[in-house]
Amino acid sequence: MKSTIKHDCRDELHNAKLRVTPARLGVLAMLEHADMPVDVSMITDYLKKQKIPVNEVTVFRILNTFTDKGITKPIQLNEGKLRYEYANKAKHHHFICEKCKTITDVEGCTVEALERQIEKTSGGKVTRHSLEFFGLCRRCVS
Repeated sequence: MKSTIKHDCRDELHNAKLRVTPARLGVLAMLEHADMPVDVSMITDYLKKQKIPVNEVTVFRILNTFTDKGITKPIQLNEGKLRYEYANKAKHHHFICEKCKTITDVEGCTVEALERQIEKTSGGKVTRHSLEFFGLCRRCVS
């Protein structure tokens, strides 16, 4: 995992009017340092390695609460499960290797013009989008 966001997790929980617990702090810490969207079992394993006693139901509830508060966002990558990301990451998309299942962030969202066109033709308002790319990564192509 790489570090991309630095802040005080306790402050973030207080600002969201959430009680500070070891499990919540641990989930935030993992999401801050994750270099790809993570699922409930990955977070549960991470917390157990940190000696924070949790089960998948607890982690799922924490993620639902965080999503409701705008701290996390769920990501659907056509795997039959949700993954989660820290919501304050820079706009990006994902490239998923169909062979080894590696997920790589694709930086630089350039679909603003398409969003404006959709709003113009639909008369609606685009509030968010999700765009994923599937294929073979560099290692699997060789």
